[in-house]
Amino acid sequence: MEQYETEEQQVEAIKRFWKENGLSLVIGALLGLGGLLGWRYYNDSQIEAKEQASFAYEKASEELIKGETGFGQAKSFIDSHSDTGYAILMALEMTQQAIERKDLVEAVKQLEFVVINAKLSAVQSIAHLRLARIQIEQGEFELALASADKVSDQAFKGQSEEIKGDVYLAQQLFDKARAAYSAALETNNRDQVLKMKLDNLAIAANG
Repeated sequence: MEQYETEEQQVEAIKRFWKENGLSLVIGALLGLGGLLGWRYYNDSQIEAKEQASFAYEKASEELIKGETGFGQAKSFIDSHSDTGYAILMALEMTQQAIERKDLVEAVKQLEFVVINAKLSAVQSIAHLRLARIQIEQGEFELALASADKVSDQAFKGQSEEIKGDVYLAQQLFDKARAAYSAALETNNRDQVLKMKLDNLAIAANG
């Protein structure tokens, strides 16, 4: 599943950041609001709830790789913690597991949850990119283009354009594919894979 490698690395970085900083970010936000809302919001029960969510996430994550039972536990975790960042992380993990199981319908379902519930545009963009790649694999080219168009974070625009190029190539719209790949290369002119895709367009167009 090499096509998901870049997004997987991004997801792992988000997971590490949340694990290392999630609780401190919550505490920092509460402290920052203290002067306006009062210290009553900053109490042991809130911290304990965050710690419990973190523990439950770690446990569900460990069980997820064990098969169908773990998959069910992961779904239960998301239902119980749907308003936390941990639910987003779990949904991303479930997406990868579903892809490995070739259950693309479940993968789409989890990514749609991330798109709706993620607060960070970067996380939403990752989800849109993954959705687009799955939709290409399903032959849903128009949906894939729509998902790629929804990538809002500028850091992922190159990947969005590359996906559009893949769609246009599959549709044999070679001029559009060339324009999309060229736009993607403008964001990363060292990408050898993109250069190969551009070089191969001429062969595909004449094939």
